[in-house]
Amino acid sequence: MLQERTFYQASARDPRGVSVRRRFGWAGGELTGFEDERLDLGVDLGGAGQILTAEIERPRVGPMRDIVATIQPEQDDLVRADLEDSLCVQGGPGTGKTAVGLHRAAYLLFTHRKRLSRGGVLVLGPNRAFLGYISAVLPVLGEADVEQTTLDALLARVPVRGTDGTDAAVVKHDLRMAEVLRRALHGRVREPAEPLAVADGSSRWRVSENELRRVVEETRREAMPYGVGRERVIARVVSLVRSRAEARGRTIDTAWTRRATRAVTSAVDAFWPAVRPEEVLFEVLRDPSEAAGGVLTAAERGAITWARPPRTYRSAAWTAADLILLDELAGLIERPQGYGHVIVDEAQDLAPMQCRAVARRSEHGSLTVLGDLAQGTTPWAARDWGEQMAHLGKPHAKVMALTTGFRTPAAVVELANRLLAELAVNVPPSRSFRRDGRLRTLRGDDPVVVTAVREALDHEGSIGVIAADVSAGRLRAALTDAGLAVAGGPTPDPSARISVVPATLCKGLEYDHVVLAEPAEIVEAEERGRHRLYVALTRAVSHLDVVHRRPLPSPLT
Repeated sequence: MLQERTFYQASARDPRGVSVRRRFGWAGGELTGFEDERLDLGVDLGGAGQILTAEIERPRVGPMRDIVATIQPEQDDLVRADLEDSLCVQGGPGTGKTAVGLHRAAYLLFTHRKRLSRGGVLVLGPNRAFLGYISAVLPVLGEADVEQTTLDALLARVPVRGTDGTDAAVVKHDLRMAEVLRRALHGRVREPAEPLAVADGSSRWRVSENELRRVVEETRREAMPYGVGRERVIARVVSLVRSRAEARGRTIDTAWTRRATRAVTSAVDAFWPAVRPEEVLFEVLRDPSEAAGGVLTAAERGAITWARPPRTYRSAAWTAADLILLDELAGLIERPQGYGHVIVDEAQDLAPMQCRAVARRSEHGSLTVLGDLAQGTTPWAARDWGEQMAHLGKPHAKVMALTTGFRTPAAVVELANRLLAELAVNVPPSRSFRRDGRLRTLRGDDPVVVTAVREALDHEGSIGVIAADVSAGRLRAALTDAGLAVAGGPTPDPSARISVVPATLCKGLEYDHVVLAEPAEIVEAEERGRHRLYVALTRAVSHLDVVHRRPLPSPLT
């Protein structure tokens, strides 16, 4: 590993004992060429090498390919950071954030396989389309034993059958909901109201009301998870009963302990009851006034209150946001499974309550957080990495920036950079290694989109038609009616080069040719529409055609 590290990090300025570095090019398992860098003579190709250039410019069709050829020294430093180190990588479009994260997963498993064998490595992507796109990378790097999923899938303890309005979703994702749920859960613990008597043949072993209260208070002060605390109370009360029985000469065996535990458990149910997360959340959403009083405003409490409460928690139509609240409650009741290392892509879009779900699973491990504040599109998207890392449980994590893009052509990056001043985030503008590519602005509507797609078919590579969600279906129909084969989903497909992509699903994907339809419609579709447009503009690897009938948003004119 030391020799491999030297290979990637050596440069003409700091050769690290390397005289000649030879790079090989591969395609389809065959050697396509090689080139030498004479570091001893001051020749360091860096980003100008033909092999790197060819790899970056190779057409994108199908899932993300082996990305080892594009790893650069500044990225390699992040890949090889210590397992104990949590990192946050802020990177503009095409700067290699995902490449860093996936290589870091492979590197850590190779270097620390024994330490990670128990907890493993978890990769969290923003959506299923993105996971499908990166699915082939880790096996190519030699690692298949990595869990790759989305946060929604990770938290899916119940089916999602309901939807929230925007106001309710915003409140449910708010950090204050953690306090609301904590109150609701621990409010179920009561002061013991009567003494306990355990029948044992002709004897009755008693524990006074004051003793029970003392056990409950001592356990509550230890601030352990609710379920663990309940088991601790039962064990301590059983111990008191046993001491009384032993003092009277009673022989204690397994059968006696089992009978005593059943009797104590039944009594403890009255003041520290067993509970399911669904039961607690059912009560909160039916009437949040008690648990949320002084925490949420009256309007916020009204936003999350069920208009028509279900009869029981079993018949509730839970929403995606409810999954996060249920996971918070589950974590308050029992400690969840932890991972040795968690890699989170597109982390700028996580709400504080989602961050807490990730933090619970990496409490005793480390994090690699990947994202771009400029690409934050959710109503709760982060504006500052320091605050976001605190929500993720790693407030002292290093924040590193990648600013050189190897995927998106310079003309496209420069166009997208015009939006940065209006996005209210402090991120450095990206610069592109790519001087090829093409950017066009075309006036018109659906027929012009079809014509642009036909022209793109004359070139190699994938084609993504990106539009506001409300227009994606119409454009798909227009392309199909024109006799063009369109893929069934947003991921580039070798059997159908054209994909129609709703703007809300394009994050993390890339296409050789992008036809972006009606930017103004994308901006108007949501509160953070300019952030969404920034994402959509930067999906092109080679050509970008911006098709519009309405005036372009002001920074792009």
